[in-house]
Amino acid sequence: MAHAPCILLIEDSPGECELFQLALTETDLHVDLYTAYDAEAALHFLMNRIGPASLPSVILLDWHLQKRHGDGFLVRLRSDSRFAHIPVVVFTTSDSSADVMASYSCGANGYVVKPGTYGDLVRFISDFCRFWLQWNRTPMAIAS
Repeated sequence: MAHAPCILLIEDSPGECELFQLALTETDLHVDLYTAYDAEAALHFLMNRIGPASLPSVILLDWHLQKRHGDGFLVRLRSDSRFAHIPVVVFTTSDSSADVMASYSCGANGYVVKPGTYGDLVRFISDFCRFWLQWNRTPMAIAS
């Protein structure tokens, strides 16, 4: 039996994580959501996954994490061949062109400014999951 696709949400606000989880349950999608409150916890999560099939299908990364900025996480992730293929979409409140440029320079696959309303968050999650988890193909998904 195939595993449900998995999202790793790296977000330092427990309230934002809870809101994301609640909005995800309002979609008709079967997706596992894992959360990490900082880059170190996210790396620890990834390092403890056994086999490529247990890795997240996509990572949503808050760019302005408290302990370590998103750029440090992305550079570290992209430098490790075990994780370099995982799509990373920056999910942040910043609409700064400097942040957008920096995120893509570090290896982000997308950049999304967080929706302003709960309804927009539900719609975003639905669209995001359909694209990244159903339509998009990664090297690891093709190999498995």
